[in-house]
Amino acid sequence: MAGMLILLPDSDYDPTESAVPWSALESAGHSVLFATPEGKPAYADKRLVSKGFGLLTPFLMTRKSDLACYGRMIEQPAFLSPLAFSDILPEDFEALLVPGGHAGGVKSLLENADAQRLVVDAFRVRKPVAAVCHGVLLLARSIDSDTDRSVLHGRKTTALTKSLELTAWQMTRLWLGDYYRTYPESVEEEVRRALADPDDFSSGSPLPVRDTETMRWPGFTVLDDHYLSARWPGDCHRFAAEFVNLVSAHIHSSETS
Repeated sequence: MAGMLILLPDSDYDPTESAVPWSALESAGHSVLFATPEGKPAYADKRLVSKGFGLLTPFLMTRKSDLACYGRMIEQPAFLSPLAFSDILPEDFEALLVPGGHAGGVKSLLENADAQRLVVDAFRVRKPVAAVCHGVLLLARSIDSDTDRSVLHGRKTTALTKSLELTAWQMTRLWLGDYYRTYPESVEEEVRRALADPDDFSSGSPLPVRDTETMRWPGFTVLDDHYLSARWPGDCHRFAAEFVNLVSAHIHSSETS
């Protein structure tokens, strides 16, 4: 059985959105592979890992339990020897996970043609695909040549909401500038444009309540067939558990068909 594949940018991804699903997959007995643009180890956004946000750290910083999970992830042999996007074939992976992040380095994933190809490959054969936050932008930009449309066209999804994005930006823009604005257009706006109907986008609760490993109900996800999406790090424990269930169902179906 091929491994579960996590796509990472050169740098600046969110540690929670990568490590919490990784840990859940590993705990469920799945082999996890990593891939980066050039096949070099890639590390998460330093501000989210160690630098913090001054007085806003309690609200914006990665939680200690999730940082501990990230610390375990980056010690793994598969993490330290990732594949390059361009070297991966469809048969090399069984499921695909795309975390997000908002600092500039994440663009090396979101704008990468080889990463977009992998997304199209996965959707064409209905492999489990999960994306969170800015990671959904990669899917919105992945155009299937058979339809000339995004793989999200006709799908229901969520992603980082405009409300969450602009709130974080307003809180920090006087001293961090556009740190929280990866692009001039919000994630939600671009994702909605890729959909068959803008109303196929779901925002969930406007209250930014984070879930935990033992209290998953505050998390929000959208499941559409083999595709699972979430909005931000605060959804990731629920997101991780549901992705494990999706992968397990896919494997069981493959073994019995």
